[in-house]
Amino acid sequence: MPLTNETGKVVLVFAGQEFPEPGTTARLAARGHALGSKEASYLVHLYEEERSFPACLNGFFHAVLADKTRGTVSLMNDRYGMQRLYYHESKDAFYFAGEAKAILAVHPELRAAEMASLGELIALGAVLENRSLFQGISVLPNASLWTFRNGAVEQKGTYFHPEEWESQTTLDPDEFYGELREAFVEALPRYFTGRQSVAMSLTGGLDTRAVMAWYRGSAGSLPCYTFGGTYRECRDVLVARRVAQTCGQPHQVIETGADFLSRFPQLAERTVYLTDGGADVSCAPPLYVCQKAREIAPVRMTGNYGDQIIRRFRAFKPSMPAAGLFRPELMTHVKAAFQTYNQIADTHPLSFSAFRQTAWHHSNLLALEQTQLTQRSPFLDNGVVRASFRAPACAIENNVARLRLISDGNLALRQIRTDMGVGGKHESFPGSIIRRYQDFTFKAEYAYDHGMPQSVAQIDHALSPFRLERLFLGRHKYYHFRVWYRDELSKYVQEMLLDPLTLSRPYLDRREVETIVHRHVKGGRNYTTEIHNLLSLELFHRVFIDH
Repeated sequence: MPLTNETGKVVLVFAGQEFPEPGTTARLAARGHALGSKEASYLVHLYEEERSFPACLNGFFHAVLADKTRGTVSLMNDRYGMQRLYYHESKDAFYFAGEAKAILAVHPELRAAEMASLGELIALGAVLENRSLFQGISVLPNASLWTFRNGAVEQKGTYFHPEEWESQTTLDPDEFYGELREAFVEALPRYFTGRQSVAMSLTGGLDTRAVMAWYRGSAGSLPCYTFGGTYRECRDVLVARRVAQTCGQPHQVIETGADFLSRFPQLAERTVYLTDGGADVSCAPPLYVCQKAREIAPVRMTGNYGDQIIRRFRAFKPSMPAAGLFRPELMTHVKAAFQTYNQIADTHPLSFSAFRQTAWHHSNLLALEQTQLTQRSPFLDNGVVRASFRAPACAIENNVARLRLISDGNLALRQIRTDMGVGGKHESFPGSIIRRYQDFTFKAEYAYDHGMPQSVAQIDHALSPFRLERLFLGRHKYYHFRVWYRDELSKYVQEMLLDPLTLSRPYLDRREVETIVHRHVKGGRNYTTEIHNLLSLELFHRVFIDH
């Protein structure tokens, strides 16, 4: 960077990834463009040739383009809002950066928390409607194409509207599957291209299975890894290992054990810092495992967003914190977050998943993980998402489309049950029994970890000598914060949350904070979510506001 055309009249700075359709560079070369040695040099010529630019781009990105002939500068980002761009408008200038902390460096007076955003972060773990956690700093909306002339904003445009894909005709199940398969199979090879080596982040689910089913590299060419814990080998590890073996690919496990716990204070602070407060401390495990994954390969292929696109799964929803923890002034914003969420969720279900959930929820974790490695997933490829808008209701309600996709790519993988018991040779019997059992263990683990009801926490505390958590934990998840905050991380929790500086925050009820910490550490109550919020908010203040 920067990229320029032959005359130097067009200059482009592009950050992110773009997966062009086959033949794009050859077509540009045939039209007389000198592509040069830079891998991304075709992008500046695509701007010159394609009137739809940047709508023709496919991937996560943000960019700034100067066209000296037209006398304009354009600011743009991807249609999913995954590659965040922060901005601040003042009387004298327009500031933008890939991280809010860069704007804070030149405008320290903006180091003030936006209370509405804090309320949403507490209720949802995400900030909505293109706001940041800082007063006066916003996030560029999805599919933005903002034009500047003579140093001033000329137009705040949008190059893509979800209605373009929503208005497509719904297909019958077979037609839909055919279109989905064609889009997926055509897209997948593009995600394995590039000069950097790729490794597969393999789970026990259907989405990474579909990727493996259609991967056409040679045996031993794709290192695979799965994230695991210390209680036992979880279902992801057991199933993923078998999938990798069936495909002739190497497999290893990245564990979150004693080393992670010893580094948690630093990882928690780093998580908040790297994401400008957008990701809370519960995302420290993904940061840790991505650091380890970077040692295997710099590019991490995933099946992320498959459920959200194919099944239109909602990955986040609001929840109310413990009564009395936050003072009424902040609770007003927490309650308002419920109303805001309901308003933005009142849209096409797939548009919510693909264009709102991505931008305001998924982008935080992506930003964190991409500080360690490059992350890819074919399920947010434009062709795959566009095809998914044509799904009939029956295709959304079950896993038939993905099972067919796996079967057509590699029948042997279709015969391996997922971590939740889906698939296999005999789906009716004993498949139905296996699915019920895995569903029970999944829910039991949730109920024995951060989802444990207070009444059960009291019983568990009374029976603590038996260490009943060993019966349930580690079957599906590789991190277990309820137990960690009670045991291994209890000292850190108390040092942070009972510190006079923390207790002096004006939006907290001091006595309630002390009660929550003492009760959780003793084991008689479960306040995992509240501790997540309290630690994240305190680190946010110490890292960004108190300076």
